[in-house]
Amino acid sequence: MEDISPVPIDAKPRKRRWTIIKILGVFFILALVYGTGVAVGRGDLQIGSHFSSQNTNLPSELDFSSVNQVYNLLKADYDGNLDVNKLLDGLKTGLSNATGDPYTEYFSPKDAKAFNEELTGSFTGIGAELGTDSNSNVVIVSPLSGYPAEKAGLKPKDIVAAVDGQSTSGMSVNSVVQKIRGPKDTKVTLTIVRGSAHFDTTITRTQVTVASVKYHEDGAIGYIKISQFSNDTVGLVNQAAQEFKAKGVKAVVLDLRNDPGGYLQGAVDVSSLWLNQGQTVVQEKRGSTIMSTEHATGNNILKGLPTVVLINGGSASASEITAGALRDNGVATLVGEKSFGKGSVQQVDNLANGGELKVTIARWYTPNGKNIDKQGISPDTTVTLSDADFQAGKDPQKDKAYAVLSSKIQ
Repeated sequence: MEDISPVPIDAKPRKRRWTIIKILGVFFILALVYGTGVAVGRGDLQIGSHFSSQNTNLPSELDFSSVNQVYNLLKADYDGNLDVNKLLDGLKTGLSNATGDPYTEYFSPKDAKAFNEELTGSFTGIGAELGTDSNSNVVIVSPLSGYPAEKAGLKPKDIVAAVDGQSTSGMSVNSVVQKIRGPKDTKVTLTIVRGSAHFDTTITRTQVTVASVKYHEDGAIGYIKISQFSNDTVGLVNQAAQEFKAKGVKAVVLDLRNDPGGYLQGAVDVSSLWLNQGQTVVQEKRGSTIMSTEHATGNNILKGLPTVVLINGGSASASEITAGALRDNGVATLVGEKSFGKGSVQQVDNLANGGELKVTIARWYTPNGKNIDKQGISPDTTVTLSDADFQAGKDPQKDKAYAVLSSKIQ
């Protein structure tokens, strides 16, 4: 991820201890099998509540004989210096990649520090959220409004084929992020594939500081833009709701376009502003088993106000949960374009070495029982935003939302 990745940190370190020889052995066999790596995107992140494992049939111990043989041969014959810490990090990366899940990822201590610094909402980069597509290409999930990536014309689902001439094939998203980031006012060149087009774009890095919510009133209509579900989102949206109520706002536009997601609880609390206490926001399932159901809290300051939710291809994870909850409960209409399609929940576990493991723990379903992973949510009214519209400063999607609401409150 190039930009914001809010991450709750409360899980305990793993207690299992392996000998160095076993750890190194597993690394090398996994490196051989999964050497190309699996690109990893962001997920909906929640505070760690460990579910019962589906993998109780796995052996308690792995057979290390063959991997020990590989390790010993490498130690004896490799022409170069081997670094034990890098080998251990490589092992853990291989273990997470071996799941075949693009949203399960190991962070080394260095990467974990960078990952958690994003919680502050301030870092140096180009202002774009990165993820993967179904072919494990590293792609733009969403460019952040007002930052260099957007100004350079990057769009959701653009493939980042190379960074400064180095191919991203086989690289994790985190590795690509580290290459894109750099000191303020330096340049980075991305090779972009968009459909049949293939082009380079050079972007100047800047300090990215993001307030997750912006809002204002347009006469009787209140407008809320959530750029990410971060640790300040719920408070800011509540503030907007209170001001709308005090000023007699009669309808609301909730703009979730290019919102890549974030905290699961943020989606629950924001959705609750429109819903009765106890109404379903989202369900988490493992297979067909419901592991948990998140309900509205009852803080429904905006209940009864006609609402349009704006979505597009950059709306992912927590923003999709919110859009799905409001539509399925009959309190909002969706306008725009099909959303990204991210239907799994990740948990972050702290590791004893200072690293972290982000692991998929469940799939989420809208109140009507739909999992949108790789499918996205289709709007009730489809309105596209073309390149020409963007360049001309036009926003037909937002215009349509206002038109829908104006007809309801007149």
